[in-house]
Amino acid sequence: MTQVSTAPVKNGVNTEALIGARGAFAEAPAAAQFTFKSTCDWIEGTYNRNTIGGYFGLGQTHARKRTFSIESDHPEVFAAADRAPAPPEIVLSALASCLTGGVAAVAQHRGVQLRSVRATVEGDIDVQGILGMDPDIRNGFSAIRVSFEIDADASADDINAIVAQSQKRSAVFDILTNPTNVAVTVA
Repeated sequence: MTQVSTAPVKNGVNTEALIGARGAFAEAPAAAQFTFKSTCDWIEGTYNRNTIGGYFGLGQTHARKRTFSIESDHPEVFAAADRAPAPPEIVLSALASCLTGGVAAVAQHRGVQLRSVRATVEGDIDVQGILGMDPDIRNGFSAIRVSFEIDADASADDINAIVAQSQKRSAVFDILTNPTNVAVTVA
């Protein structure tokens, strides 16, 4: 197992602040309760725009420095205009982003300098489920594969351990691999 290094690495992650947050949350666990929010507005057809501008955490609501938007649509093969990624593609990008950010944080904490990290994520869906053709075929992914290409000042075993730790702590990996209660209402 790689030991935490004091060698200066520049992966852009402030691990001292993250470790400090762990200590603060241990003292005040209620502050660790966060709620993230996205508001989705239908534009037309299957084209939508999600707006992300704030969240609740540390006991209060926070505004982001700027509002972010994520558009979604469906490909032309589904009789749509293909103006943006499909929602399942956004899920795959969320997984890739979460795992890749985790790799950077774990590498920084372990004193491993990264030169490049690329995650390729693929997900398999049988659209017969989405189209209601077969009730035994699920609507979502039946399999997801993540493949990393990492160039770093570390052995293959150390890189594999960094990826494993990132996976272990990834919120999106957890969301995809464990049941989550989802409530849908109409106001």
